[in-house]
Amino acid sequence: MSETDLPTFEDVVAAAQRQQGYVRETPVLSHGAIDAAAGARVFVKAECLQVTGSFKMRGATNRLAQLSPDERKAGVVAFSSGNHAQGVARAARLMGMPAVIVMPSDAPKVKVEGVRADGGEVVLYDRNTESREEISVRIAAERGAVVVPSYDDKHIIAGQGTAGLEFARQMEAMGETLDHLICCTGGGGLITGIALAFERLSPQTKIWTAEPEAHDDWARSLERGEIVANAPGTRSICDAILTPQPGKLTFAIGKRLLAGGLRVSDEEVRGAMRAAFRHLKIVAEPGGAAALAAALSRMPDAMKGTRVGVLVTGGNVDAADFAPVIAAG
Repeated sequence: MSETDLPTFEDVVAAAQRQQGYVRETPVLSHGAIDAAAGARVFVKAECLQVTGSFKMRGATNRLAQLSPDERKAGVVAFSSGNHAQGVARAARLMGMPAVIVMPSDAPKVKVEGVRADGGEVVLYDRNTESREEISVRIAAERGAVVVPSYDDKHIIAGQGTAGLEFARQMEAMGETLDHLICCTGGGGLITGIALAFERLSPQTKIWTAEPEAHDDWARSLERGEIVANAPGTRSICDAILTPQPGKLTFAIGKRLLAGGLRVSDEEVRGAMRAAFRHLKIVAEPGGAAALAAALSRMPDAMKGTRVGVLVTGGNVDAADFAPVIAAG
């Protein structure tokens, strides 16, 4: 891997220019009850209010905007449990190109329907017996299409990093500086893109991953200084961040810029979903609520009393799954 494979702060800034007219600036929210529960001042960037309901539109837009006219004619192929799928499908529709999305058969219905609503062709697979990467490569070869990875791509990372660019500038406009930032982490495209932005704009901010406690590949990888995979079959309600292990590009950035990893239980995630709904009036899907769960339940003592940024990264959850979580509170 060479340095040219890795995105830079300048790539994040360029991505923000390409995204104009495609993505929206999402708000930063706060509430006294959340501060009290966390024992810190918590600032929540609500990427669940992004176009298509998650941050994934950022990376998809940046990647697709750089395709040549011939590549646009053949279209793109992406593999995703849902949010990247929706981002690619929407960006493809807006830019006038076909998109095939390879999705697990157990993906939330709301995400599958979102892809189809944007004209994306859905190909379902069994995540336990089939390889989504192999299926995607085969389809791309048959159609001459471009594969758009969900995280381990410099253009995707730079595109996701615009959320960090916004967040740092929003905090500056408030006259505040974050001491810590927590972000849910699957493959790592979002958190490492954010880290590139904060390295330049708010270098004193320590950045932490948030993952399900049984699916904590990033935390373990950061502790060991090398990529560590999850055991096959590990599960959590946080479907959006259940990737097998950190990406090669994302870990190369993360091992340099991330402070460490926090782990949360599924029940703590449900509590965070309820807190987001009750106090911030936003809908958070399980994976999107992991960082808020870490802030509310798992922050180390050293983070108490500080200013903590949190990303709620997505809100694409089936009503039938969301309703009982809220009712239980």
